Amino acid sequence: MTPRPARSYFEDVELHDVVETPALTVTEAHVQIYQGLTRAPDADPAAVPDLLPLCLTTGLGWRTSRPPLVVLAFMGLEWQLLRPLRVGDTIHSRSRIVTRRRMREGGVIVEEREVFDQRGEVVQRGRFTFLVGKRPKEVAA
Repeated sequence: MTPRPARSYFEDVELHDVVETPALTVTEAHVQIYQGLTRAPDADPAAVPDLLPLCLTTGLGWRTSRPPLVVLAFMGLEWQLLRPLRVGDTIHSRSRIVTRRRMREGGVIVEEREVFDQRGEVVQRGRFTFLVGKRPKEVAA
């Protein structure tokens, strides 16, 4: 078995690469922790705060087979809230690389991400733009 590299560099990412996260059921505890950290006002106790799925899908990205990117700069985020979520809904996300532009110290990568509920409906989606480092000469592929 080949060991998984610790990091992904610009050279490791191909246009149209797809990564899917495992699923997670949103609980009252997730909502309470989010509200405690953000001081978001209490609303409907069964409602999921709008940005919580974005936070959760970002965390779920660490549970995929792709090693984390060597991100030099977070350059932007466009995000759409399409459908509300409720406590008890199960989410997962799918990301696809839609832009890959080489630069001197690495490259710019644009990742399109969709968050799905248990019915397969897209509930949120958006684009992340990252400046990703190139592989140092002393690090073998």
